Amino acid sequence: MRKSITPNLIKQNNRSLIYHYIYKNKKVSQQDISYDLRLSRPTVTTNLTAMEQEGLIKKNGQIDTEFVGRKAAAYSIVAGYRMGIGVEILKNEVKMIAVDLYGEEIDRMACEIDYEYKESYFKAVCEKILEFKDSLGGSDGQLLGIGFAMQGLVSPDRKSVLYGKIMDCTGLSTREFTRYLPYPCSFIHDAYSAAFSEIWVSPGLTDAFYLSLSKHLGAAIISRGEILAGKHGHSSTIEHIQMDSDGELCYCGKRGCLETLCSLNVLLREQETLDAFFEKVRNGEPAFLSRWNLFLTNLARAINLLHLIYDTDFILGGYLAPYLCDGDISFLYKRIQDLTPFTETQDFIRISKMPRHNITIGAALPYIQEFLNGMDGQ
Repeated sequence: MRKSITPNLIKQNNRSLIYHYIYKNKKVSQQDISYDLRLSRPTVTTNLTAMEQEGLIKKNGQIDTEFVGRKAAAYSIVAGYRMGIGVEILKNEVKMIAVDLYGEEIDRMACEIDYEYKESYFKAVCEKILEFKDSLGGSDGQLLGIGFAMQGLVSPDRKSVLYGKIMDCTGLSTREFTRYLPYPCSFIHDAYSAAFSEIWVSPGLTDAFYLSLSKHLGAAIISRGEILAGKHGHSSTIEHIQMDSDGELCYCGKRGCLETLCSLNVLLREQETLDAFFEKVRNGEPAFLSRWNLFLTNLARAINLLHLIYDTDFILGGYLAPYLCDGDISFLYKRIQDLTPFTETQDFIRISKMPRHNITIGAALPYIQEFLNGMDGQ
């Protein structure tokens, strides 16, 4: 049975249309809203007044119009009306970033805390998060929630870690954090978090294979603008595709996984940084060039294999992304062409548009998205 259209539903719909129009266009006049949404001026005025009083929007200067007379008042949303915090949990470090309703960074903080599956660790992390939150100012009601990016597979309800060999955190529950944090908390697989941020900065992105090239290898399948978790929650765990049964030992216990060929743990030597490594590569030092070419060759093998399965765009993200150049992409295409039976058009590999802090920011974005979606029902 169809839901009947009531005056209240019409009001809610008008409010949603106006808010999202302002959100999308950043700075608009009352005339713009009325004309583009085909709403009466009294309807627009009433909604603008109500939303301004609630703090959802604000007057933001003036806009030139085609009409004679004074300039029209401009309206923008209040980006800081609500915010989300993303936290990236690593073995020896905790990173956190607060973002506003546009997903823009408000502030960030990092602290060195060695991970332990102990109450003292969770308490210490939560104290740092609360310290960070308090430093931002504002009220408790502004914080929508805290997303934790985890190096592990996460349950569908985002409340527990199903598989966490890297951190030895299998079975970890958000309850370990919520006992100290008075805000909604959830987990997200770090590769999914990075992919979510990629979707956020590329609204037209519908289908792609996202590769997170960081300390560990990760991936996410983007389909119809959403991330596919799969029937059992481990879609796109390409890092455990076995390429050589006699290869290096992977943290999963198997040998020769893609993790042992295409992660920064393999590329870099102990205490070596990406900055130092690529300074040598770009200067053409043979030993470093050889190591880099071997890494790219293995990455090309991985991309070719996956591309044969899923003919879509490939986005190279993670910590490595900012260091990639056009020459590296050309090298990948050449190696792929040597491997594939098809004549490949060189149009399906691209570098992430959001390579820095994407994991941490992506952990906060689901709360922002949920709030914006909720505006449809207010």
